[in-house]
Amino acid sequence: MIRQIERYAAKLHADGSARPDRTTLLARDDRLLCWGAEELLPLGKAVIERLNVISLVVAEPQLPFLELLLRRTDPATAELIPLDTETRTFLHDIPLVRKGEFSASDPQRLVELLGQRKGVLVEGVGIMATGSVTVEQAYINYSSVYHAIFVKTLYDLLKAPSPTREELALLRPLWEQLRLQPIEALTDDLQRGGLAGKAQVLSAMQQVGERTVALKLVDSFFGNISCRCGDQLYISQTGASLESLAGCIDQVPNDNSSTAGITASSELIAHRAIFRQTGAATILHGHPKFSVILSLLCEETACRIADCWKNCAKIRYLKDVPVVAGEIGAGGIAKNVPPVIGQEGVAVVYGHGVFAIGEEDFHQPLLAMVNLENWCREEYLRRLQSCCPQM
Repeated sequence: MIRQIERYAAKLHADGSARPDRTTLLARDDRLLCWGAEELLPLGKAVIERLNVISLVVAEPQLPFLELLLRRTDPATAELIPLDTETRTFLHDIPLVRKGEFSASDPQRLVELLGQRKGVLVEGVGIMATGSVTVEQAYINYSSVYHAIFVKTLYDLLKAPSPTREELALLRPLWEQLRLQPIEALTDDLQRGGLAGKAQVLSAMQQVGERTVALKLVDSFFGNISCRCGDQLYISQTGASLESLAGCIDQVPNDNSSTAGITASSELIAHRAIFRQTGAATILHGHPKFSVILSLLCEETACRIADCWKNCAKIRYLKDVPVVAGEIGAGGIAKNVPPVIGQEGVAVVYGHGVFAIGEEDFHQPLLAMVNLENWCREEYLRRLQSCCPQM
């Protein structure tokens, strides 16, 4: 169990979602195991001892997203409603707990909320997330909450009121990263040409899964990958870690004659529809953060659609890349993405993420996703600077 704790602590630090000096993980084995920042341990122990869970992550994000959210949130607000559809689907809402509502000696408010939700935002602490059965679940839930506040914070900065100099200064390390460190197009070493045979397909999928996570185009346990080879479709399993796909790829007959797809990604229906309508050989789906953020921006002022993320019929564009609405799973993604993705070989789903296709291998879709995300990072800065000349 301690190895699991250390593994997921390392992942939190590697993906940039938690400060190394402000991260604590706790897990039940034959005894309570604790790892990380000493100052967070009393609160973590007080909470996990009152919950029927196996693990708990208590950590502060590396960037002060929560502080910025609190500055722009009414003090009476009790929860954050995620804007990205992935988090909205799986977490629904994220409780927000203020200072004065809890302490290490009286954590009851946190215990009550974590008994109902997988993660909470805690003023002065950061994010707390539980795992009911494994340490992995706590890591996934923390990552979901982090993704939600990253997207919402940066989206809100582009909306009224414009950010102050002080608010912009809080995220200076991020602005410098966006200006000076574009995502590298590390695709040349990927397997090239038609992927023939199961062994070659599995190897190529594992390779591109590792690379997609390494380039931070998707968090480990989100997104999916597939390849069509002969009369078989190979697709990553639901909840699989994309940087560790060995044993987590399903082989599903194209004619749906087998139940092998029962553990496959929830996007199996969408992948099948894309293959059928485009003739593609490979599909890569990730959640690059700035592509997600910009997909939420809409210039319509008289629109009466309430649930834009699933009901909007309009096609918008990020540069030349189409943006469509659609529900996850068996919803609108399978209907809305296939007709448009052939235009540029890549498409964005409103508030959800990017689908990219390849004619033969994964070089083309990964490169398309890198190029789109780099353009979205530049466009985000351009939009922010247009409303904040002091940037």
